[in-house]
Amino acid sequence: MQWCPDSDAPVDRDEHCGSATSKTGIGLTLAEIERSAKVLSGRHLQLEPELPATPAQPLAGTLPEQKGPRRDLRIDACRGIALWLIFLNHVPNNIGSWLTLRNYGFSDSAEVFMFVSGVTCALAYGQARSRDGWNGVINRTLRRSWDIYAAFLLLTLACAIMVYLAGGGRVADESNTRILLEHPGATFAHAAILQYRPVNTDVLPLFVIYHLLFAPLLWLLLRMPNLALSASLSLYALVHVFGWTVPAWPNGVWFFNPLAWQLLFVLGAWCVTEGNRYWPWLTLRAVLVLAVLYLVFSLIIALSWSVKPLEALVPPTLAKLLYQAGKSNLDPLRLLHFLALAIMAIWLVPRNWRGLTTPVMRGAIRCGENSLAIYCLGVLLALASHIALLDISDTLPTQIVLSLAGILMMIAAATLLSSTRVKPR
Repeated sequence: MQWCPDSDAPVDRDEHCGSATSKTGIGLTLAEIERSAKVLSGRHLQLEPELPATPAQPLAGTLPEQKGPRRDLRIDACRGIALWLIFLNHVPNNIGSWLTLRNYGFSDSAEVFMFVSGVTCALAYGQARSRDGWNGVINRTLRRSWDIYAAFLLLTLACAIMVYLAGGGRVADESNTRILLEHPGATFAHAAILQYRPVNTDVLPLFVIYHLLFAPLLWLLLRMPNLALSASLSLYALVHVFGWTVPAWPNGVWFFNPLAWQLLFVLGAWCVTEGNRYWPWLTLRAVLVLAVLYLVFSLIIALSWSVKPLEALVPPTLAKLLYQAGKSNLDPLRLLHFLALAIMAIWLVPRNWRGLTTPVMRGAIRCGENSLAIYCLGVLLALASHIALLDISDTLPTQIVLSLAGILMMIAAATLLSSTRVKPR
């Protein structure tokens, strides 16, 4: 769960967590989300490009000018909380995972990351197009891709070193680093071309690819946005019909199939360029009711997989069928669940929500502002926690201590990065 052209605002302080019309009081519209991408001083390592430091002039075929008085902190808070949940999920047999989304529905934090990344890229690169032209967009996408690529390779090496120092064994198998330790040359060569990935690092190669291809996507979105979305939907459908994927090594499987997950990325970008026309439909109460019903349905199904008293509520055949909803190809059940969650967030969390000023949310905001660095740190902390549970103790108190300590370390690191106001290279 993040993601630099030259500017003062980090990319992944994205503006995504929803908005509403003035009559309904449910937040800002997508147009207001675009305007709320306000510049902050300081530069941070992110999965997405930085937002431009100055508003673009209102040119035809470009994104709206950003006039918001301040950033929409809900985006940073959502991203930071998602980073915490990803860390908790990455620690096997951890009681903290019961605080995460995956136990209460079909989707999890990965969907949030992908959608918000599309939103942020459309805002940042669209404004770069207005200010510096297409050469500026291409230069920024190439540099952003290189940043994420370098972070991925460094994280791969760090995981291998940590497992080696821990003695290998079971952790080497579960982290998919044994092959790297036994055949470092060939394995790292495959990592360099994004075909090999240790466990929990899969999202970074996706962002490398999507940033590299964003310039032509933006060109199409600014001219024929509905065609771009239709092409993305068609590719997503073909993946599910024919099982298309991208070659990987050594087992030939991408945990996040780029051909399927691109839909959420493109959908996020489309919402910035064209979604404003369709936004009133999503703010209807009938849509909210449908979203709530689907969330309740997915909640019952998900709990029936792990809570025995609830198994009787769901027919075994149905429970087994829905349990097979895969993450690799972004199963439609997961996609619908994410959209339902987004609609609920839009209705329930206004932009001026006072909870954003609490210490916990301020910590989440800091993590969201430095999401690439904090994501990499979270992967290493999860691996270290796994090793500690295996070699020291796996008791409930140990699980709680490791979970809390990991989140506190992420907050401390993010706060340090924000205070230095320097983007690490």
